[in-house]
Amino acid sequence: MRRDYQQLVDEISAALGAPATLEDRDFGLIAFGAHEGDDDEVMDPVRTRSILQRRSSAAVRAWFEAFGIARAKTALRIPPDPAAGVFRGRICLPVRHRGIVHGYVWLLDDGHLSDLELGGRGAPPDPRIAQAMETAARIGALLAEEARAGAELGDLLRELLTCEPGARRAAEAALHDALRGALRFPPGSPLALVAVLPWDTPDAEGAPLPSLPGLLAACPLPEGSEEPPARATRVMAALVRLRSPGSLAPAHTVAEHLLRSPRAGAAPAAGGRTPAPRPRAAGIGTGTTELADLPAAWRQALAAARAARAEPRLGAVTQWDTIGAYRLLTVLPATGPDPAVEALLAPAHTELARTAEAFLDCAGQAGRTAQALGIHRQTLYYRLGRVEKLTGLDLDEGEDRLLLHMALKAARL
Repeated sequence: MRRDYQQLVDEISAALGAPATLEDRDFGLIAFGAHEGDDDEVMDPVRTRSILQRRSSAAVRAWFEAFGIARAKTALRIPPDPAAGVFRGRICLPVRHRGIVHGYVWLLDDGHLSDLELGGRGAPPDPRIAQAMETAARIGALLAEEARAGAELGDLLRELLTCEPGARRAAEAALHDALRGALRFPPGSPLALVAVLPWDTPDAEGAPLPSLPGLLAACPLPEGSEEPPARATRVMAALVRLRSPGSLAPAHTVAEHLLRSPRAGAAPAAGGRTPAPRPRAAGIGTGTTELADLPAAWRQALAAARAARAEPRLGAVTQWDTIGAYRLLTVLPATGPDPAVEALLAPAHTELARTAEAFLDCAGQAGRTAQALGIHRQTLYYRLGRVEKLTGLDLDEGEDRLLLHMALKAARL
């Protein structure tokens, strides 16, 4: 199907004599036409980044959307703006199907399209624009069909990841048959699951999957089943085909792409309050060749994403096998803090809690801890003494150290 998009984009380029680019509605690159001539300026920075990175930035998206492209039903003219990196004007052809925008075709204008009538306000469009819009409608139908197929696979993936154990065999069979039929997916192919947290879903329904190597299916899910669906933080589950069970590079590529999506963002707090900013993160479970292993791999991926949000040193994309003690903490039920450390977790004692955690992360080595925190050893000892008084714990005792360390890590989650 991707070859079909390229052919249709080439049709539009040929009809109008201008380089054309097709992007999905999240500004992810799908196809682009060839450039003719030796004018280097025709490749302005925005288009160059779009092709090289296969995606436009959030700032570029916002700039173009300010011209009303998401609402447009006819071609629009976008003026150049060198300050924004747009050296050439553009004509935007909205790609729609049954009233829903699925993407955009962009035509670079080196000046020869400036007098082209785009239509609207009672004026008929130039025949070449009318032809290009007909081709854009064909692209929209293809994207809509792809979105429907992706939604069906996503629904089957959701069913497998959330159904009761007794229903899993049927869910596995349904997903297997769908993957084999839609994607010619051979049995025994290595797979991994990616969790992206948080995920904003209102704009996600009906959107096609981004064109990424190995991405088979995706669906939004609540982070935890203990919250009401209306209040639960949402997370994106993405099923990725690997080259081998131990090679997670395709999963990392998908995770990094999804983290750049406009829909990866802060989730609303209960009651509509604006939450404090928290990082976006993605987790990756271990690879498997069995669909039956996917529910366990999903729990791993979600645990890794939660750990990455709690612990910045893990990075924005984290594998389950690298999160250390969080592998245990993320499977524990959500409870309040241990009574011994509750006072230490108060906002007034943030610096003491940070000092205690750094001390324990450094295996109780005062020199390393003082260096990591950038403080004098005597300052460290003073703070640790205050921690002991607040908690009633003895930091010379291994059991007390373990309790404090795990309590501080759990508080991050």
